[in-house]
Amino acid sequence: MPVSWTLVVPVRHPERGKSRLGAGAAVARAIATDTLVAAAPCAARLLLVTDADDWTAGLPGEVLLQRGAGLGAAVEEGVAAAGAGPVAVLLGDLPGLRTADLAAALAGAEAHPLARVPDHEGTGTTLITALRGTEHRPAFGAGSNARHAAAGYVELALPASSTLRRDVDTAADLAALAAEGLLGAATRAVLAT
Repeated sequence: MPVSWTLVVPVRHPERGKSRLGAGAAVARAIATDTLVAAAPCAARLLLVTDADDWTAGLPGEVLLQRGAGLGAAVEEGVAAAGAGPVAVLLGDLPGLRTADLAAALAGAEAHPLARVPDHEGTGTTLITALRGTEHRPAFGAGSNARHAAAGYVELALPASSTLRRDVDTAADLAALAAEGLLGAATRAVLAT
């Protein structure tokens, strides 16, 4: 029987998030939207953790307002709210994410108490999973892939082409996804205007 995952997605308010992108709040919101829409079919429960909810209308999932500041607090509070069952944490900056790629990763994660997916550069992490949410030891931020590996998260065997690896931190990342035709509908629409 497949595992029923609670999926925690931390996203800063679009006016404060993705500052390195230099593209404005509309693009930041669209990136989060495409991530959430692609992720929703994979989750028994989808939990969006954010520092303000005045931008979340119409998005899938539940909204949890974080109390602490920063990504670390958002992840920890989301994991705590998710409970003791299977919990995955997915970063909200994957505008090219395909549902099938996330589903494949979560299916693979069923074989490991703790698992992770590195980003396309191999230094960051886009997804961590725990079959028991209380065993999570999140360590997102610069160099997180090495920290998650040291904490016991097994790297999932996904192809380099998996859209789950294609997080967007810079304008170059976004341009590369656009050039490959991988952007989700919301991001494509905003960039077209």
